[in-house]
Amino acid sequence: MGENPAKNHYAQLNQGEENEMEIFGYKTQGCRRALCIAGYILSCGALRLLFYWKPEWDVWINCIRCSLEEADIVLLRTTDDFRTYSHKTVTWISVSAFIKSRSDYPATEEDSIFSKAVMKPSLLVSKVFFLEDHYTCSAIHDKFGSGLTCNEQNVRRVICGPNTIDVPVIPIWKLLIKEVLNPFYVFQLFSVCLWFAEDYMEYAIAIIFMSLLSIFLTVYDLRKQSIKLHKLVESHNSIMVTVCRNKEGFQELESHYLVPGDLLILKEGKTLLPCDAILVSGQCTVNESMLTGESIPVTKIHLPQADNLKPWRVYCAEDYRKHVLFCGTEVIQTKADDRGVVKAVVLQTGFNTAKGDLVRSILYPKPMNFKLYRDAMWFLMCLIALAAIGMIYTVCVFALNGEETGEVVKKALDVITIAVPPALPAALTTGIIYTQQRLKKKGIFCISPQRINVCGQLNLVCFDKTGTLTEDGLDLWGLLPSERNCFQNIHSFPADHGLPWGPVFKALAVCHSLIVWEGKIQGDPLDVKMFEATNWVIDDSSRHQNEDQESTHATVVRPGLQATTAPVEGITILHQFPFSSALQRMSVIAQEIGGDTQAFTKGAPETVAMLCRAETVPSNFESKLLLYTAQGFRVIGLACKSLQAGKPPAALTREEVESDLTFLGLLIMENRLKRETKPVLEELSAACIRTVMVTGDNIQTAITVAKNAGMIAPTHRVILVEANEGPGSFSASITWKFLEENKIEDYRGLTDPGIRLALASGQYHFAMSGKSYQIVAHHFRHLLPKLLLNGTVFARMSPSQKSSLVEEFQKLDYFVGMCGDGANDCGALKVAHAGISLSEQEASVASPFTSRTPSIACVPELIREGRAALVTSFCMFKYMALYSIIQYLGVLLLYWQLNSFGNYQFLFQDLAITTVIGVTMSFTRAYPKLVPYRPPSQLISPPLLLSVVLNILFSLSMQIFGFVVVQEQPWYSQTDIHSACLSVNNHERNSSSSLGLHGVRDGAHEQTDNGFKSYENTTVWLLSTINCLIVALVFSKGKPFRQPIYTNYVFILVLIGQLGICLFLMFADIDGLYSKMDLVCTPTTWRISMVGMLAVTLAVSFLVEEAVIENRPLWLLLKKTFQYHSKSHYKRLQRVLEQDSAWPPLNETFFSDSVAVTVEGNMGGHSNPTFDSNEDSL
Repeated sequence: MGENPAKNHYAQLNQGEENEMEIFGYKTQGCRRALCIAGYILSCGALRLLFYWKPEWDVWINCIRCSLEEADIVLLRTTDDFRTYSHKTVTWISVSAFIKSRSDYPATEEDSIFSKAVMKPSLLVSKVFFLEDHYTCSAIHDKFGSGLTCNEQNVRRVICGPNTIDVPVIPIWKLLIKEVLNPFYVFQLFSVCLWFAEDYMEYAIAIIFMSLLSIFLTVYDLRKQSIKLHKLVESHNSIMVTVCRNKEGFQELESHYLVPGDLLILKEGKTLLPCDAILVSGQCTVNESMLTGESIPVTKIHLPQADNLKPWRVYCAEDYRKHVLFCGTEVIQTKADDRGVVKAVVLQTGFNTAKGDLVRSILYPKPMNFKLYRDAMWFLMCLIALAAIGMIYTVCVFALNGEETGEVVKKALDVITIAVPPALPAALTTGIIYTQQRLKKKGIFCISPQRINVCGQLNLVCFDKTGTLTEDGLDLWGLLPSERNCFQNIHSFPADHGLPWGPVFKALAVCHSLIVWEGKIQGDPLDVKMFEATNWVIDDSSRHQNEDQESTHATVVRPGLQATTAPVEGITILHQFPFSSALQRMSVIAQEIGGDTQAFTKGAPETVAMLCRAETVPSNFESKLLLYTAQGFRVIGLACKSLQAGKPPAALTREEVESDLTFLGLLIMENRLKRETKPVLEELSAACIRTVMVTGDNIQTAITVAKNAGMIAPTHRVILVEANEGPGSFSASITWKFLEENKIEDYRGLTDPGIRLALASGQYHFAMSGKSYQIVAHHFRHLLPKLLLNGTVFARMSPSQKSSLVEEFQKLDYFVGMCGDGANDCGALKVAHAGISLSEQEASVASPFTSRTPSIACVPELIREGRAALVTSFCMFKYMALYSIIQYLGVLLLYWQLNSFGNYQFLFQDLAITTVIGVTMSFTRAYPKLVPYRPPSQLISPPLLLSVVLNILFSLSMQIFGFVVVQEQPWYSQTDIHSACLSVNNHERNSSSSLGLHGVRDGAHEQTDNGFKSYENTTVWLLSTINCLIVALVFSKGKPFRQPIYTNYVFILVLIGQLGICLFLMFADIDGLYSKMDLVCTPTTWRISMVGMLAVTLAVSFLVEEAVIENRPLWLLLKKTFQYHSKSHYKRLQRVLEQDSAWPPLNETFFSDSVAVTVEGNMGGHSNPTFDSNEDSL
């Protein structure tokens, strides 16, 4: 084609999203392919297997680079630290069969992906399962408001494919093949073939049996998960829906035929949504508990027909979710407006939907703890290098002694199977598996098990306030009405007399989004309490006639039996603008039956007051607000306005309704702390885990709750950080002032040395609003890390600001947990290292962890279990490494005499000892108390490496000592293996002239002496076997992260049982048993000497582990002596601020163009520490 074949070779998919990938184009070459096939045949399939494990090598060798447009194979690579590759075959699709002429496809959609695919076929790297984001609100109404034509629908169906979340039940044979081709089992197959060649029949058969059992259990588990997930999505793929066809009317079809742009008709009654859709007319109430875990019904309103050039998502900002119906959620109520039926335009289909995202996150959980995995691989490489050294040693020893080449090769390969435990990577996950089961029993569910170990590293937890730290249900405390620019007497609740009729009463009766569902009033707890105070009832089945005499579904509220006398029959709620976290308010348009139309607004008092006419807001508004928020009350502002008749309510914009309002008063609600909040926060504080409040509530209320909950100690000071933008948003100012400045106080005392001392010692907390946070992040970026270091209260935060805050904490190298409700906190829960959603659902797309009990007690529980899982992984790692090296050292020692362990000796060590220990060591539960430091975060850490190296040296010393000293014994004979037990007359003498593996033996003794028996063999095997028990006991770490080892009864019983069997083998001297186990009789004094060697090794190992490896004060002293400082950004910043006497500034205002305060250059931009931390916590 005359262009560079590498041009346009690369592109990025899903940029900025969680599943971001890179795509590369390749073209298959015939000659390369032929050579590869020849390689497959010549290597007996080994090359094909290698390409199965490394798909990128397959593509690189079979194909040449080319542009994506020419590619027939694409290579995909994830952008995370793992850089995982996969390849896909390119499928070309043709839409020419559906397009006979250009007039068949509308020119109005020239900017659409689908139009480009039809009219200008060329390369287009983009997702096509969704409606493009560039459409404006009006464009969506105009282009899709009448539905797609059949031709358009057919073209889109060909390009997009079916609207299915396809999770097929994988056939058992496929699961079996996939499992068998795992590198672990392939290595096992190689080992088994080698053992059969060396006549290790029993051991090989045992390994085959164990491997088959493991494979079948894994396949059974995968099959069960596959069926469960298939059932989860099965209903989604077979729903009958009604769509509107342009010029053809309504049409019933199955949901898998839906495409982006289709116009869905939502009928009355419950409906399960088969796709993501934008509501374009009417109103819906939806149950989104499947996604967010929130069981409270959510009101959705139609997309406004705004004549704006901004894309619809940008125009709607954070409120775009209010217009989107998500796949997998249930529509429980629909309300048509004056335009007739309720309609929604299909936005996304298949795996691009919200439910598809949940299923994908379960199928392909985001890999975590990369550093731990990488360290394990490094250590595995070290063991392979050790095995290579052993192989060279083996070849030299056997070759110099004239052994046959085949035997030398077998013995050399055998060293690999001994030195490299193939189960080492699997051993790191055993703690996670048991922990996940324990968490499930405690009502904490996990869809991303890899994050469990990360929970053990958490050192900062963000909490939402309402429903998380405080009770979900609010209690009405009082109502402070306002008339003629003045606050009136407060109306307290509960009161003997009801509220008097008036605008405030009407606001309480209609300004909500409550519905009647399953016979009960459902909705936001605040709305429920507010409405119940009126003693009115909701008539949700009423029909409302508009000015054109058309009947529409509407909610009508009427006086109840206990209600005070009202001059109206009822009030009809004509239209709602649901609560928006970004706008911090909600509004309704209501009409008294037979009366005028009015708008009512409620929300954050500061926000509502700004929307009101200044002459209606009392002059003492701020002081009254401060009075109640400082006591921890939740305060809601109320306002209203009369609307002119003529324009239909649905046609009014939010801006028109929420302007020039009349201020009505303040609703004061009591927000009680949950009973468990204070003890949990105290426990986290004692464990040196920072706690931060991130809420949408008022800053004064948040600070009071933080003080009551113990986040802010009584002796600590709170500094309010207020930032404001100047005209045009080009400049900004930031001010620091004590919270007490809002009270009557002499501020000259702020320079008091005692206060300065408190500030210098870090006994202060910053509090700021979402608006100030946004301005600081934009104009004072260099100050943000300093503020976050002591920031404890972040109020009036929008969902996107919560997510941003979590990411900023992560940039400071904090391991961040987030605990919230799963709705407004959804983004922050997903961004955090460990997001915990308090929900009744087992799994939600909101977060990797879900606690069925709505209590923050799950947070320390998760941290405890995470720490235990992490320590268990390290214990298993150390044990597996030591077991293989102990066996490796023993075998190499015996190779010196052309000897080795016997089949049953290997069998006993590998199965009876190591396998049973590996299964039971992880049963140890988490320690109930959180200590004020974390376990190490990496395998390659000085204490852990020193522990492994020292224990290797102890084992090596003991085995060499036993090997050498036994040869010095007076009863020792190299040729007569019965010389030590002359008193046993029934022993036959072995006349073999050599104890080599292949020496010539007397035919009569060939069964009883297979060449393995020797004094060295017996000594080294008994020492190495019991040494495995010693390291298992020494490495089974208990306190401070796990319970003492004696609480793991199964493990202790196993160790006692194994030790008993080993001692029995040492002292039994039973001919038949010794013959089977290739042991020889030794004098009792030597056996006692071996016990003494083992006792010394145990004492030294235990003493070193306790006095050196686990001696935290010693390591801290070493750190101090060598002046080692943590490399974590927040630790470095703390050290900088300790030297800065001018921080924090008090009663000062800085401007964005004149700030002189600077932070070290490398404090500003940091890499996200999701996978590792540079902090060495001992």
